[in-house]
Amino acid sequence: MVFPTDTVYGIAADAFSPLAVTLLLASKGRSRKMPPPVLIPRLNALDGLATDVPAEARRLAEAFWPGGLTLILHAQPSLDWDLGETKGTVALRIPADEIAQDLLTLTGPLAVSSANRTGQAAAQTAADAEAQLAESVEVYLEGGLRPAEGAEALASTIVDATALPLRVVRQGAISLERLRAVVPGLVDVDGNAPDAVDAVPDGDAAPGPAAPVPVDAAPDGDAAPEPAAPEPGTA
Repeated sequence: MVFPTDTVYGIAADAFSPLAVTLLLASKGRSRKMPPPVLIPRLNALDGLATDVPAEARRLAEAFWPGGLTLILHAQPSLDWDLGETKGTVALRIPADEIAQDLLTLTGPLAVSSANRTGQAAAQTAADAEAQLAESVEVYLEGGLRPAEGAEALASTIVDATALPLRVVRQGAISLERLRAVVPGLVDVDGNAPDAVDAVPDGDAAPGPAAPVPVDAAPDGDAAPEPAAPEPGTA
């Protein structure tokens, strides 16, 4: 299914259906090395899908969900799903879009990526998505222009919460300053904590990311950077 979100249009599949997720990736021309994130309808779904959620991550979720924040977390090991090569993690977000929230309330968690072929422009209407994805998608839900006319299409900010300190791995809709107002010790995309120059001893590198960045942690059409090494992944 293609539907509107608070960024652009997303293509969605049942997060608990390996076949549906495989077809989603195939429709976009992507491999299992580019697993999709999962959109959820409400905050109380967090503990059902993730485990060992740090208090700092929970504070960020409470402050910025629904909205443009994606959290990489350890997935519940008991869940029967296969989102690709996630290495035991999952990327979660609640979209700030009424249609998307209504849909998620009906369907439950959805694996979602931007509704476009890899390398092409993100779809801002269902018609744009259909021009690219054609019959690979069964249902197109038209909800008007996304983002709304005059609004800036920003990718979600991605925070790796699989280890402490939490680290921003893609800057986007939520600024570092706003995030640090909630979690002051948050590490930026370059691996720097606040006052990192004084805090890190000479010759010691700042901590690296605990998990690879999801390619589409929000359906926004912007690919996140590839991880430097195969560490715990995300959806």
